[in-house]
Amino acid sequence: MTVHDDTHWMRLALAEAEAAAHAGEVPVGAVLVHEGRVLATGRNAPVAGHDPTAHAEIVALRAAAQQRGNYRLEDCTLYVTLEPCAMCSGALLHARLPRVVYGAPDPKTGAAGSVVDLFAQPLLNHHTQVQGGVLAQECGALLAAFFRTRRSQQRAQALAAHPLREDALRTPAKRFADLPGYPWAPHYLSDLPALGGLRLHYLDEGPRAAPLTWLCLHGNPTWSYVYRRMLPVFTQAGHRVVAPDLIGFGQSDKPKKEDAHSFAWHRQVLLELVQRLDLRNVVLVVQDWGGILGLTLPMEMPGRFAGLLAMNTLLATGDAPLSQGFLDWRAMCARQPLYGVGRLLARGNPHLSAAECAAYDAPFPDAGHRAALRAFPRLVPEHPQAAGAALARAARDFWQHAWTGRSLLFAGAADPVLGVPVMQQLQQSVRGAAPLVVLPHAGHFVQEQGEPVARQAVEYFVP
Repeated sequence: MTVHDDTHWMRLALAEAEAAAHAGEVPVGAVLVHEGRVLATGRNAPVAGHDPTAHAEIVALRAAAQQRGNYRLEDCTLYVTLEPCAMCSGALLHARLPRVVYGAPDPKTGAAGSVVDLFAQPLLNHHTQVQGGVLAQECGALLAAFFRTRRSQQRAQALAAHPLREDALRTPAKRFADLPGYPWAPHYLSDLPALGGLRLHYLDEGPRAAPLTWLCLHGNPTWSYVYRRMLPVFTQAGHRVVAPDLIGFGQSDKPKKEDAHSFAWHRQVLLELVQRLDLRNVVLVVQDWGGILGLTLPMEMPGRFAGLLAMNTLLATGDAPLSQGFLDWRAMCARQPLYGVGRLLARGNPHLSAAECAAYDAPFPDAGHRAALRAFPRLVPEHPQAAGAALARAARDFWQHAWTGRSLLFAGAADPVLGVPVMQQLQQSVRGAAPLVVLPHAGHFVQEQGEPVARQAVEYFVP
C-alpha cells in the first residue's frame, strides 16, 4: 500500500464517521479493503442498536465475515478513523488481519499504543501491523466538533431545566468551551433543598458501581478544573470521581450578594449532594476550603466514607491562631478584590499555559460574578464562637477518636498560605494517618502536581 492509497481509504472511512455523527453516534468510521476494493464498511452504532459492541470496526468485521463466509480475514486491511479500543483490537487480532491503519489517537481508551498496546504483545499467536496518524487531524477535528456540539446542547438543556434566580448570576457557557485538559460532560442539580433553585454543577465520571468514589472538593478561588490532572488517574483505575463546583464558583450559579454565603449553608449543600448521589466507599479529596468544609462531612455519615486524601488544608476550629500566610492572603483579597485568579495560580505553578490560566479565570468574567471570592476569606473561623468553629471542633474529635478509614496527607513545601506546620498539625489530628508527604516543589495548589499524587493515592487506597 502507498501513502496515497492509505489516504484514499481513510477518506472513505471519514465519510462513514460523518454519517455516524449525523445519526447522533460518536463519529467513528471504518472501511475494510481487500485487493484494492471495499469489502465492507462500518460506522459507530451503539446508541441506535442498543449494543455496546457496535463499534465501527466490529460492524465492518461482521459484514465482511458474513460476506465471505469466514471470520478470518487474513488478506484484508482495515482503515478506521480512531485508534481501536481493547475490544476492537482483540477482534481485529482474532480476525487475523495483517494490517490496521487508524487516524486519530485515543488517549483515553486507545489499545494500539496510547493507553495499552495489545498489538505489541509478543506471546499472542498472531501479529498485526499497525499504522496510526493517517489524516489524524481531520479525524480528530470531526470528533472534537461532535463533542463540542454535544456539550453545547447539554448546556442548553441544562439552562432550560434550571432557570436562573433573579438574585444570582450564571457565567456564560461559552467561557467553558474547549478548556485545555477538561473534556468532561457537565452535570447539574437545582432541586436539593439547600440550593433553593440555584444550579450546582458537578463532574461525575466512571462507573456508578466502582469500588471507590473520589469526592474531590476544591477551594477558593479555584473550581473543579483544579482536579483535571488527578481525575484521569482515578478513572483509569476503574473508579468513580465526583467533583462539584461550590455555589459561587466554576459552572455553578453565583449569588450576587456576599452575605448569601455561609459555612453552614455550603456544608449542607455538600451533605445533600452526597445523599442525592448516594455516594459510597468514598475517598474524601480536599484542599483549601474543600477541607474546611469537607472535613466536617464524614462525622454526619461515617458509613459512606472509606478514606481521606488531604492537601494543604485545615480544620478551622477557632481555638488556634490562623497562620500568618492566611492572614496575608485575606488582607490581599480585601485590597485587590479583582485579582487575577489565573495569574495567582501561575505564580506557584509556572508550568501553566496561558490557556490554563484563562480557564481558571473563566468563571469570573466581572466583579459581579466574584461575590464568593470576596466572601470566603472572611468566612474562615477565627475564634471559638465564629460560625463553623464548633462544627470543626466536633469534626476534630471525630477524626481523632472515631475515624476508622485510611488517610493520606500531602503538603506543598512552597505553600505561602498554610505551610507544612499546618498540615503536620492536621496529620496528627487524624487517627491512623500515614506519615505526612511533603512535596518539595509544590505550592498551595497541590492538585497542579496532581498525576504523581493521584497515582500514589490509588496505590495507597486500593486494597
